[in-house]
Amino acid sequence: MRTAGTIVAFFGIALAIQSGQSSRVTGAEKAKPNILFIVGDDMGYADVGFQGCKDIPTPHLDALAASGVRFTNGYVSGPYCSPTRAGLMTGRYQERFGHEFNPSGPNGLPLTETTIADRLRAAGYATGLVGKWHLGAAPEQHPQKRGFQEFFGFLGGAHSYFNSSGILRGTEQIKELDYTTDAFGREAVAFIERHKSEPWFLYLAFNAVHTPMNATDGRLAKFQNIEDTQRRTYDAMMLALDEAVGSVRKKLAETGLEQNTLVLFISDNGGPTMPGTTVNGSRNTPFRGSKRTTLEGGIHVPFVVSWPDRIRPGVYEKPVIQLDATATALTAAGVKAEHLDGVDLRPFLCGEKSTAPHDLLYWRFGQQMAIRDGEYKLVRYDSNVDTRTGRSGQPVTAARLYRLADDIGETKDLAGELPDKVKELQAKWDAWNATLAQPLWGGGKADSGAPEPGATKKARGKLK
Repeated sequence: MRTAGTIVAFFGIALAIQSGQSSRVTGAEKAKPNILFIVGDDMGYADVGFQGCKDIPTPHLDALAASGVRFTNGYVSGPYCSPTRAGLMTGRYQERFGHEFNPSGPNGLPLTETTIADRLRAAGYATGLVGKWHLGAAPEQHPQKRGFQEFFGFLGGAHSYFNSSGILRGTEQIKELDYTTDAFGREAVAFIERHKSEPWFLYLAFNAVHTPMNATDGRLAKFQNIEDTQRRTYDAMMLALDEAVGSVRKKLAETGLEQNTLVLFISDNGGPTMPGTTVNGSRNTPFRGSKRTTLEGGIHVPFVVSWPDRIRPGVYEKPVIQLDATATALTAAGVKAEHLDGVDLRPFLCGEKSTAPHDLLYWRFGQQMAIRDGEYKLVRYDSNVDTRTGRSGQPVTAARLYRLADDIGETKDLAGELPDKVKELQAKWDAWNATLAQPLWGGGKADSGAPEPGATKKARGKLK
C-alpha cells in the first residue's frame, strides 16, 4: 500500500500471505525477538544524518534508520526527560499516574506501575539497563527493583561524562570511568554477548547529548572547522553516541542476532534551544519550540523502529508516539498487557489497517497542553519559546490552532479563523484530561539535572 509521499513498511509474514505464499510459521519465526530500546538525551530533531544533518557524521544511526522504518511524525508523550521515560517504561501516558514532571528527592516512578522490564522478565527475558535511569533514586525505585536484572549507569537526571562518582554497577560504585558514552556502548555490547543464547531486553539510555557539555579531545579535533564552540562540542558528543550505536549493531551482527532484534531509537524530547533551558547547541529545524514546550520542537523527535526479520525498510508518515514502541515490543514478545495507551504498530505497518494508529494524541505539562487530530494541532505553550526575539511574555499562551500539514513550523495561528475547530479540540482534550491524575510532585520549569547521590562537587561541573 502506498500513498502520496509515503512508503509504508510491511512485515515479511504479511507480505508472504498477501502474495499467496505459505503462511506456515517456521521455527525461526516462532523465536521471541530480542528487544533493544536506544534513547538519546536532549537531541535536536535535525541532528542526525537521516534527518538531513550535514555537520555531524552519523553513519551508524543512518544505517539503523535505513534498516527499518523512519517515522516522520514520531512523538514522545512529554517535553521533558523523566516523564517521557516513565511513559516509555509503562506504555501509558505518564500523567495517568502523576509522573508529569522530573522527580527529585524521594520521588520516582510510582511503585503501582508495572514496567516493560517487569513484564518481559516474567516472560523469560534477560533484562538490562545501561545508562540514565531518572525514574527515582530511592532503594525501592532502583532499576533492579523495577524489573531489570542488570544495571550499569546513574540514577539521576544528568551526569559528568568523565567522573565515575555516581556511576553504579548494580548498587556498587564503580572505580574508573573514561567517558560515559563509550562506557555505555561497551556495557551494552557485553550484555548482548552474555545473553546471546536467550531472549533479552536491553534499555540503552545515553546521557548524550544532555549537559554538561563534555567531549573527548580526539572527537573535538574532528570538528575544528565549526566556529561555534558549543556546537563543536555538541557535534563531538553526537559522534560518540553514533559510534557507540555502531559498536552495538556490530555485536548484533557478529552474534547473528541482528535479524531477530527489534530496535527502537528515539530522543527523549526535543533539543533545549530556548531561554530558560540550559541550551546544548542542538537544532530542532524545521520545528519551532524547544525541550520544555508542547510545540513541535519539544515533542516531535527522531523515531526509528528496525526489525530486519519482520519489517521491510521504509517511511511511515502517520503520527505515532513512543508509547507505541512499548506496546509493539510486548506484543511481539507474546506478552499481554492491559490498560496501555500505546498500540501495536505492526498491523498498521503491514497494511492490515489503513487507518492512523491513533485518532488523537495528547499532551499535558503543567499549564501547557496540546492535542493532535489529523493535520490539526491545538496547543498552549510556554511563551518564552520565541527564540527569534528572545523576549519573554506571559507564562503560557492562549490556545492556538495550527494546521501542521502545511505549517509544520507552527507560525500561522488559525484559532480566529476556525473557532469551532478550537472548541472541538479543546472539548476532546478536556475529556482526556478529566481521566488523569494530579501531579505527584513538581511543576517547576527548571530541568532537574541534580547530581546523583554520592556525586562529588567535581562531578557537577564541566571536566576536562
